[in-house]
Amino acid sequence: MQAARWVAYDVLRAVSDDDAYANLLLPKLIVEANLNPQDAGLATELAYGTLRRRGTYDAIIAEAAGRPVEQIDPAVLDALRLGTHQLLSTRVAAHAAVNESVSLVAAEAGRGASGFANAVLRRIGRDDAETWQQRIEAGARSDDERLALRTAHPVWVIRALRRALAAEGRADELDALLASDNDAPEVTLAALPGLAEAGTPPRPYAATAFGSPGGAPRRVISDSGGTVRVQDEGSQLVALALAAAAPVRAGERWLDLCAGPGGKTAMLAALALESGAELEANEVVPARAGLVRHAVRPLPIDVPVHEQDGRVFAAQHPASFDRILVDAPCTGLGALRRRPEARWRKSPEDVAELVELQMQLLDAAIDAVKPGGIVGYATCSPHLAETTGIVAEILRRRDDIVELDAREVMTGISRTPIDLAPRGDGPGAGSAQLWPHRHGTDAMFLALLQRTDPERTTS
Repeated sequence: MQAARWVAYDVLRAVSDDDAYANLLLPKLIVEANLNPQDAGLATELAYGTLRRRGTYDAIIAEAAGRPVEQIDPAVLDALRLGTHQLLSTRVAAHAAVNESVSLVAAEAGRGASGFANAVLRRIGRDDAETWQQRIEAGARSDDERLALRTAHPVWVIRALRRALAAEGRADELDALLASDNDAPEVTLAALPGLAEAGTPPRPYAATAFGSPGGAPRRVISDSGGTVRVQDEGSQLVALALAAAAPVRAGERWLDLCAGPGGKTAMLAALALESGAELEANEVVPARAGLVRHAVRPLPIDVPVHEQDGRVFAAQHPASFDRILVDAPCTGLGALRRRPEARWRKSPEDVAELVELQMQLLDAAIDAVKPGGIVGYATCSPHLAETTGIVAEILRRRDDIVELDAREVMTGISRTPIDLAPRGDGPGAGSAQLWPHRHGTDAMFLALLQRTDPERTTS
């Protein structure tokens, strides 16, 4: 059991110190530690649960320690977070939660720090989770701060999600969305079309998507030779919708402009293979470009993977592609179930910088698509500035594109009726927004833009 705690702690430290992605690091550490399935499950619950509720735990730790968490050594703080999660949110025995967390501190920060950690955790262990929740909420300065402490979401994220739901006339779904963000997602598998058959149980929307039998996907993935892989159903729908946005002509050139880590690239490659198209990929980060190459390796099709800034690569290929996917870097607020640390990693100040990058990538992609070609603009975020705000601005600036109805396309490829809310009559009205609480997917956004004129004009 202690090995599972060390794995979870190592994930927390890597997230804190190196901006690591827990969903990429944790499986690797589980394998390296040779954990059995029970301990692997414990390590996953400890790491993800602690990361998910970090803001709430920090408020509790600050209260119990009598000092702001910023004044606590980061290595000690991560051990306190891990211990607090075990004390308040798991069935781990209190003495084990305290003693083993203190052992982590002693090993990492010395005996003096371990005495401090012991005192703080014993203080936390005297009361139950509800008592602590009431205590920290009593100091909240607003209803949104209380909601933030209760649901472990930063205030700015809560407000952004509320505005996004309100744009669909569904602001009353906020509590359901916040609760869904804190639920562990079901494992969803993708069967690459033409190369593998979707298994059971089928997922409701994408014909390629199915659940993991018994919750353990390793055997299914291994037996498929890589033509089955773990992928959120929303991500599958984005790739499928771009391919279905218009009939495919043999010989089309497709591009995945921001391809890492490669899940959508592999799906697009399989669809291109089926329809006689060709696919290229681009990813600016070398490590992520390596993941893209790994993702497409099992396919019997050559997918060149370039390593350039997407804006530069697109500028070097004017009017060259028939379909381009711009799965743009974003806040990641749509994948908080799978990437629990994402909610604490970004700030409101990051949004403006990301929006500028998203606009530049989309602008460059439109220049790189042929007249009549289609650009799919996608983000794993429902934040209005990153979604319909981008679409509205690009349509305002350019008169050589029209918006297609992504909602109609996605509805047409869905195996069962899919509830995609209308988004008004203005720019972005045809975009499709998925939600974890409504669709059981990440909150993927998709807009489809078709180039109408070879001459670019701006205002």
